[in-house]
Amino acid sequence: MPKSAFDPIRIPEQVWDREENRAILKSRNISELFKIAAKYGASQTRLSTATGITQGRISLIIRGQRQVTDLEVFERIAAGLGLPDHARMLFGLAPLDTASPTGNRDGVHQEQAEELAARIEEATVVDSTMVMILTTDTNNLRLMDRRAGAAAIADKMRAQITQIERFHRHAIRPGIRAQLARIMSETAALAGWQAIDTCALSDAWDHHERAISAAREAEDPALIAYARGQQAYVLVDLGRPAEATELLQHIRTTYDRHVPDHLRTWLAAAEAEAAAILGDETTCRTALDQAAALLPQGGADPTLPYVFLDKHHLARWRGNCLVRFGDPDTIEDLQSALAGMDGTYNRAEAGLRCDLAHAFLAMGEADAAHPHLHRAQQLVTLTGSRRHGRRVKELTRAATRALR
Repeated sequence: MPKSAFDPIRIPEQVWDREENRAILKSRNISELFKIAAKYGASQTRLSTATGITQGRISLIIRGQRQVTDLEVFERIAAGLGLPDHARMLFGLAPLDTASPTGNRDGVHQEQAEELAARIEEATVVDSTMVMILTTDTNNLRLMDRRAGAAAIADKMRAQITQIERFHRHAIRPGIRAQLARIMSETAALAGWQAIDTCALSDAWDHHERAISAAREAEDPALIAYARGQQAYVLVDLGRPAEATELLQHIRTTYDRHVPDHLRTWLAAAEAEAAAILGDETTCRTALDQAAALLPQGGADPTLPYVFLDKHHLARWRGNCLVRFGDPDTIEDLQSALAGMDGTYNRAEAGLRCDLAHAFLAMGEADAAHPHLHRAQQLVTLTGSRRHGRRVKELTRAATRALR
């Protein structure tokens, strides 16, 4: 009789005593773990039902195209696969039977203790110099992302997050732990923005939750506000701009006087964008005026490497917002922004080119839109931006219709 999708997954307990499977548990290799379950009759549908992970994501995990990093998801996987306590401990989770966690498995207890001691010892090498190296690595990944996009550095991003998380989880010294939490927040927020750009919105939400949690441990209000502000873009892309606008307004009210002016400007501009997508022109223009008033003179704030915002970038943002309302000054704003770009923000330029094409189409100048769409498509191909790629396709269809 075929098994129902709701039948529990049953894997013999002795399976987890095999050395190769113990290694899979210890490395938290979810792809191989699901393959083991499949050998014992667990279809992707049953895995989805048992773990609460969508079937589409199950498929991506098995193919190695998605990673699991959230502790709560590890717990659901362990419960769904029915891992016995000794397997749970190898998996890095607490046993369910705390009175007798592993029966007669004293060797497993000893192995766990030795492994934990080794990881704590490994984390003791992290000092101010190591923190500086990790910070530099994240900044370099940020620069590479601007030029080449998320796909080009996906493996490096995963490795960076794994390394920082491993050090942070086992760091003992409070000062070092706080600094690692700060780097973790910045790196997770970067990964979250990359996931937005590739339209992996569930991953984006999870990365931002991790960034917010780490920022709270670091007691850094700027990082909290930034990660929560970026998370609003997940709501926008889910078709929930009203909630995104409300969230950004709350963030500004809560943190506005506690964060640097560049970030205050960024938050105001983000609110304007969400309001523009919502169709609320009054709120949009008010927020844009506030952003213009808040923007400091001079260059970037060195304390905010994740926020680069000058008058040219703000002009781009303004044009992106007001193009939705047919503002006649939009093209001037966008052309000014394009002239001020230094050629290193390839993904941002793709968005700017789309905005210019949109503005020209709104004025009935489809011929003027085409060169910008052509360049935008080149940049989308270079950076792998699915978010901008969708917009290029929509605008290209509109331009083609306008020329008929």
